Amino acid sequence: MLRLTESSLACGDVEGKFDILFNRVRAIQKKSGNFDLLLCVGNFFGSTPDAEWEEYKTGIKKAPIQTYVLGANNQETVKYFQDADGCELAENITYLGRKGIFTGSSGLQIVYLSGTESLNEPVPGYNFSPKDVSSLRTMLCTTSQFKGVDILLTSPWPKYVGNFGNSSGEVDTKKCGSALVSSLAMGLKPRYHFAALEKTYYERLPYRNHIVLQENAQHATRFIALANVGNPEKKKYLYAFSIVPMKLMDAAELVKQPPDVTENPYRKSGQEASIGKQIPAPVEESACQFFFDLNEKQGRKRSSTGRDSKSSPHPKQPRKPPQPPGPCWFCLASPEVEKHLVVSIGTHCYLALAKGGLSDDHVLILPIGHYQSVVELSAEVVEEVEKYKATLRRFFKSRGKRCVVFERNYKSHHLQLQVIPVPVSCCATDDIKDAFITQAQEQQIELLEIPEHSDIKQIAQPGTAYFYVELDTGEKLFHRIKKNFPLQFGREVLASEAILNIPGKSDWRQCQISKEDEETLARRFRKDFEPYDFTLDD
Repeated sequence: MLRLTESSLACGDVEGKFDILFNRVRAIQKKSGNFDLLLCVGNFFGSTPDAEWEEYKTGIKKAPIQTYVLGANNQETVKYFQDADGCELAENITYLGRKGIFTGSSGLQIVYLSGTESLNEPVPGYNFSPKDVSSLRTMLCTTSQFKGVDILLTSPWPKYVGNFGNSSGEVDTKKCGSALVSSLAMGLKPRYHFAALEKTYYERLPYRNHIVLQENAQHATRFIALANVGNPEKKKYLYAFSIVPMKLMDAAELVKQPPDVTENPYRKSGQEASIGKQIPAPVEESACQFFFDLNEKQGRKRSSTGRDSKSSPHPKQPRKPPQPPGPCWFCLASPEVEKHLVVSIGTHCYLALAKGGLSDDHVLILPIGHYQSVVELSAEVVEEVEKYKATLRRFFKSRGKRCVVFERNYKSHHLQLQVIPVPVSCCATDDIKDAFITQAQEQQIELLEIPEHSDIKQIAQPGTAYFYVELDTGEKLFHRIKKNFPLQFGREVLASEAILNIPGKSDWRQCQISKEDEETLARRFRKDFEPYDFTLDD
């Protein structure tokens, strides 16, 4: 009987490269300690000769870890999987079966579905049908106590998994993948979902399984697609993770939302997929929306271009800004935007008070259209960003403050330029620079000084993860994020004793105030900023 504890490995298409896989597993275990099991999705067998497999099948060689694999995805490899209910293929290597639920001794629940999608009955041994998916859902989802499963294993990607998420690279998730797998993931709510077949690595941002403000909070799902073993591009094909079984977790701990959680990519479409129909892509909302002018004295209505709607009988039609693939908290045309925090609207950008700010005048510069980072901005948007930065510097200087600007293009969907004023009496610019460099060194972050008049687009390409700081002197610090990065790093430095001396405010979630108080701060900032606000010029 399998003993399942917390430490596991997941693997993509092995394609018969057993020695490469198991040698790699041995090296990982030697370095990191033993794992409890290895879960393989995608094509376990390939078109390579059987000589290597025969050594494992006959016991000459042995897998170094208890290995569980999915079944065939093509006619060529059906011969290896004789028993539809699963069986031992070799010592330490077990075929799970066509479909089912596997529960480990610790209570970890794994749901598996072998093969690729087919809408025709009867299905061959390397396909699954709408009936297979429906039976799995019925088996689990019909009980009132059902909350979800720990792990879902499928070979195909779920169709539309990229919706509302980070880029899936060359894989078009609107065309590739299985709508039936999307339906299954929607219903089963796995905490981890592993897939393969596309020969690439993609770790999607976690997505939520509930509708905010309408349903009770539920756990998030992490979808991870793995590349093929031994691929020449060295794309990631092994994924190590630790997981406590859902049934053993405290309810509050289970439903904690990651800071980078997104909307569910399959929302409103699971029912259609369960009967074999294609899931329709979520409908994008139009950007055509008007906002009331924030200048309360004038009370005029103006479009999101920042122009007075009465200024011309035939206004020039602006270029439509880029649209998000789904709900976005920062696209100005989005209903998710907390508009009471908006304090200034330009033609291409807007200014808003930061939610849970480090101070009452901590603001964000944000593009009206959907851009992920500064390096992706068009020339006219960059120009207005610079205009806002210069205006804010003059404004804060008049109030005895210098401002620090930083951007974290990592686990974020919409560009947010953080602008934090620091009283001149607190410290000098050099002290701020030293604080960033010192804390970066302590956390083994390589923060490099870049030429004052350099363009960040010369350093980072679109899609590159980075952290960037600009001081009031024009000095700039840059870090290219290669793996992990502390999400609150910028706030932590500025909140430290060396700068603002408010260490308890390093996490914005600890600084939230009521909506009424936010509205009061926003009104105050608008009034103070009005003499400097270039968007109000006639």
